[in-house]
Amino acid sequence: MVTLVDPANPPSRKAPMVWALAAAIPWAVLSVAQVAWLVFDASRGWWHVLAAVVTVFGIVTFVVVAPLWRYRVHRWDVSVDVPTPAVFTRTGWLVQERRIAPISRVQTVDTHRGPLDRIFGLANVTVTTASSAGAVRIVALDVDVADRIVAQLTDVAAIGDRDAT
Repeated sequence: MVTLVDPANPPSRKAPMVWALAAAIPWAVLSVAQVAWLVFDASRGWWHVLAAVVTVFGIVTFVVVAPLWRYRVHRWDVSVDVPTPAVFTRTGWLVQERRIAPISRVQTVDTHRGPLDRIFGLANVTVTTASSAGAVRIVALDVDVADRIVAQLTDVAAIGDRDAT
């Protein structure tokens, strides 16, 4: 019987801040729109209160709670040891997903850095495999860690003579 072990490595400690800022941007736009609505149409008093309550609830949920919860859940690991060399991830916050991509099925390894990632020195690694479930993503890594993972996976995948695709 095989015991499924959870991946051990968390994202960067900067990840919750980046996730919170990314979530705060649309909520800030919505808040400005609500203030403009209040200024131009103050006659719908309780609608403004309802909209403000929903907005505050959304901000607390998506800007405060979700990034901290995601940081507690998100994990990754790369195992190049036999018997099962693979990339392992656990992601999500409300709905959680565990993915295992055997190294023998790796087709490409890419990095992605959005504007906030670049500001905070983070990168995301995408491991594309021959799977209908899509690529495996390791998110919010420090750039040096992401570069190390890409180099390691590229080396191991290039050496592998057991192509399972």
